[in-house]
Amino acid sequence: MRRFLNPRRFPCRRPSEETDMSNQPSRFFSHETLEKNIGLLIIMTLIVVSIAGLVQIVPLFFQHSTTEPVMGIAPYSPLRLAGRDIYIREGCVGCHSQQVRTLRAETERYGHYSMAGESVFDHPFLWGSKRTGPDLARVGQRYSDDWHRIHLRDPRTVVPESNMPSYAWLSKTPLDNRDIEAKMRVLRKLGVPYTDAQIAGAREQLAGKTEEDAVVAYLQGLGVELRNARDVAGAPAAATVAAKE
Repeated sequence: MRRFLNPRRFPCRRPSEETDMSNQPSRFFSHETLEKNIGLLIIMTLIVVSIAGLVQIVPLFFQHSTTEPVMGIAPYSPLRLAGRDIYIREGCVGCHSQQVRTLRAETERYGHYSMAGESVFDHPFLWGSKRTGPDLARVGQRYSDDWHRIHLRDPRTVVPESNMPSYAWLSKTPLDNRDIEAKMRVLRKLGVPYTDAQIAGAREQLAGKTEEDAVVAYLQGLGVELRNARDVAGAPAAATVAAKE
């Protein structure tokens, strides 16, 4: 027993003498180093976020569902393309989204939820992130041309509670068609399948039009092609069901 109780064989260590792993130098920088160096913390955060983004985004470029147009989608006509540019210029995307989410409340109000293949010809995308006004992804052909013209000139005439500003000058401003061909050539380089004939006849299609004409044409086409394609695709199935009944 004496040998086990011999303090010389088993000396007691003070707490300060015990091994403290937290004070041991590390071969790599510690978390404390990151906390004390704001610049390094920002760099490391950006690296981590970038890696996570690449893991999520890069695979989408190889999925046909995100890179191929859905059935019925076609490139914008010259008039609609000009209207889209005016839509962007006037900041309409700041108050109107063009993205129907997969929520029942939205699909019942606006129609089928938006798909990536609908926007393959859009440069830039106009999905938006704010809805001061309603979503416009499926607004095409839901109202008449005259309704849109009145709404653009005096919104409160048709929607009394609207806080949308008036765009009355669009009806008096001739549409500038000088750069439409150049825009279409650039879009073709980005993958939009415009033909030489379409580009050559673009200016003629815009002759005598106003900026209001272009905006109305753009709005009236939103969601229409996809809706028509779904109606055509659903017709055989509906006929089959009717025949069975």
